[in-house]
Amino acid sequence: MEKLFGTDGVRGRANSYPISPEMCLKIGQAAALYFKGENPRPRIIIGKDTRISSYMVEAAVAAGISSTGADALLAGVLPTPGIALAVREIGADAGIVISASHNPYHDNGIKIFDKNGYKLTDEQERKIEEIIFSPPLPLEDDPGCVLRLETVQGRYADFLASSLPAGMTLGGLSVVLDCANGAAYAVAPRVFARMGAFVRPLFFTPNGKNINLGCGSQNPEKLCEEVVKQKAHLGLAFDGDADRCIAVDETGRVVSGDRMVALCAAYLKEQGRLKNNTVVTTVMSNLGLKECLARLEIRHILTEVGDRYVFDAMRREDACLGGEDSGHVIFLDRHSTGDGILTGLQIIAAMNYFGKPLSVLADAMKVYPQKLINVPVAKKPDLAGLPLVCQAIEKVKQELGEHGRILVRYSGTRPVCRVMVEGPTFELTQECAEMVAEVVREELS
Repeated sequence: MEKLFGTDGVRGRANSYPISPEMCLKIGQAAALYFKGENPRPRIIIGKDTRISSYMVEAAVAAGISSTGADALLAGVLPTPGIALAVREIGADAGIVISASHNPYHDNGIKIFDKNGYKLTDEQERKIEEIIFSPPLPLEDDPGCVLRLETVQGRYADFLASSLPAGMTLGGLSVVLDCANGAAYAVAPRVFARMGAFVRPLFFTPNGKNINLGCGSQNPEKLCEEVVKQKAHLGLAFDGDADRCIAVDETGRVVSGDRMVALCAAYLKEQGRLKNNTVVTTVMSNLGLKECLARLEIRHILTEVGDRYVFDAMRREDACLGGEDSGHVIFLDRHSTGDGILTGLQIIAAMNYFGKPLSVLADAMKVYPQKLINVPVAKKPDLAGLPLVCQAIEKVKQELGEHGRILVRYSGTRPVCRVMVEGPTFELTQECAEMVAEVVREELS
């Protein structure tokens, strides 16, 4: 059976497999039937981002849920972490988020959270897949309800405001917010303004097709310009569903996810809040983060790529801070999943605590030059069984020694092989990456 769920939910073109209307209906049915094992009439909250297809997917998923006798609760446009929070606060049985995160508007996807606001495990997703691909599912004679929730955005805003230290406000702070024309477009400016900040919002007028278009966490160029123009203290860019955040310091320089993790680790340790003195990141983290955490005498655990694997390791090690260089940062003492707006607020809390601008805090971590090349592939055989690729990788390892590293892996969601190299200079890093990428291209294209 083909695997439907990836490390970040189901994802695909909105008008094709696996995100066709028919598949969305089946996912709604399967999710409801799975959670019926715990409650004969489960309630499932549905949230979405602003892409035009999200409304179609929402209707299909809600129809699938109600056809089984379960209730679908529509939260409307809300960041992914807002749905994870709502599931817990309302006491629902599960939450479904309709979003393709940082991808273009013509893509869409589905993420599922359990009653605790946690993303489903591989085993849970496998069981839902089995239901999806089973024979046609029977319809209930007594269908469930489809209801709209009116208060979830306000409750999410209250939660975010409460994440700051007691008595702290954002009075006197100037911040530019790139909302990516996505799920954060309304709630993010509202929260920061409510806390007293002077807010300059960017890309907060979604039209269904401009989500992530030249903006957001993957395209922070306009944000960098605006921070300098406004003489702001910092800028924050979110992705389409606002579970990621990339910061820009007062000089207009991008502060990567790794650097945000580093400065938050220092902040939490200084406060005595860094549980088990541990930080969890993925193998894609920059070498500079490893060095920075070592200087701070903080234990550093590496996982496979994917926020789910970071989260799993955090729970296993009882850690409260983890993340990815993409800006997906998890504060497990605050929330059950990554939250871009929450991350931005924690960065500001660190700036306030240390009394230093973001540029100074970010410079505590040296960033090694990194080159990532995505090579399109027609197939995905075991890389260890490709002698020429293995020889190229070994050559780079010998060239870099202790002053760099190489990581070659397939994407879990796209037909590409990712070649990532870090080294002491940009020139050497790029040369090594291009050499290995060319070998991969010749072997697998």
